[in-house]
Amino acid sequence: MKYKLLVLDVDGTLLNETKEVSKRTLAALLKVQQMGVRIVLASGRPTYGVMPLAKSLELGNYGGYILSYNGCQIIDAQNGKILFERRINPEMLPYLEKKAHKNGFALFTYHDDTLITNAPENEHIQSEARLNNLRVIKEEEFSTAIDFAPCKCMLVSDDEESLVSLEDHWKRRLNGALDVFRSEPYFLEVVPCSIDKANTLGALLEQLKMKREEVIAIGDGVCDVTMIQLAGLGIAMGHSQDSVKACADYVTASNEEDGVAIAVEKVILEEIRATEIPLDELNAQARHALMGNLGIQYTYAAEDRVEATMPVDHRTRQPFGILHGGATLALAETVAGLGSMILCQPDEIVVGMQVSGNHISSAHEGDTVRAVGTIVHKGRSSHVWNVDVFTSTNKLVSSVRVVNSVMKKR
Repeated sequence: MKYKLLVLDVDGTLLNETKEVSKRTLAALLKVQQMGVRIVLASGRPTYGVMPLAKSLELGNYGGYILSYNGCQIIDAQNGKILFERRINPEMLPYLEKKAHKNGFALFTYHDDTLITNAPENEHIQSEARLNNLRVIKEEEFSTAIDFAPCKCMLVSDDEESLVSLEDHWKRRLNGALDVFRSEPYFLEVVPCSIDKANTLGALLEQLKMKREEVIAIGDGVCDVTMIQLAGLGIAMGHSQDSVKACADYVTASNEEDGVAIAVEKVILEEIRATEIPLDELNAQARHALMGNLGIQYTYAAEDRVEATMPVDHRTRQPFGILHGGATLALAETVAGLGSMILCQPDEIVVGMQVSGNHISSAHEGDTVRAVGTIVHKGRSSHVWNVDVFTSTNKLVSSVRVVNSVMKKR
């Protein structure tokens, strides 16, 4: 692959306006990871607030990373290990608190799964806590209560003019000690000196021994400009400011129009379009077979992984409304069968030998389950596949082992 690392801003880029990853974007990102491209979620959010997104994108299964606090931390999504970290000297906190109090600004910071603030009733602080699923702790004596080195501190005010004035003052006064910038009209962020997404991404590239030419970065905000410029291919979202678009190599659609998916499909997935399995044709051919009668649809196919979906409806449910185990096994055999056919040579055929399933939980009528088949053993005479079946909310329903016999055509 030409590109090995895909770096994504989160809010306004990966997520749409309802703070969700669209189905098309999720499918595209899972597919590029299956092809060997690692993903980095680069966000101003605290690490705790990015973790659920990393889990939903399966970053831990594919060697992905979390770049949080606008670059103060890099976390290995596989094991939670901190690979890079910069923090604010706690001795600076009384000064920051004094300035916030003098200007009538609220102040907060993050610590694990909590947000610590002197103004818990502030609407912007409440929104930030909800966005990242953080508990709010009130501390009137803010700097006294903080007994750790925070990654960043945030000053909050609806008086944008006063925030701009303090930002300009601090850029002169704190030069070389701390960096400040406004991430929102009402947020003034204070971070360790020389911390931004690009500098931290550069540190990760050094650890991975990867070149910037092998990186794609996608973002929508001013905070994303440096990483867009650093990447071999920098992409701006369609709703970005003109100043951000001017720094990019390519402009995709907006986050409401699946801009990330469109960019990934165009830049990465088109490289393999000529060799893709014709899933639409396979689905059409099977519409009158058992697969079609059960509503099974192939959604992804490669040499080591096959995926398909199946509705839980009158065709696949038990009388009391949950997914039938037999339908689950049929789904698993369908997935593993295609996988083995892809692996076989032109003079070979595949015959199912054995299927055994462990049914762990239930899927209810109205849901659509997703089967993910991965090759466990690829031998001359047999293939062994593991097929996991998930609900639409990624709850594991069944884990099925399928053994296929590979024989020469007579």
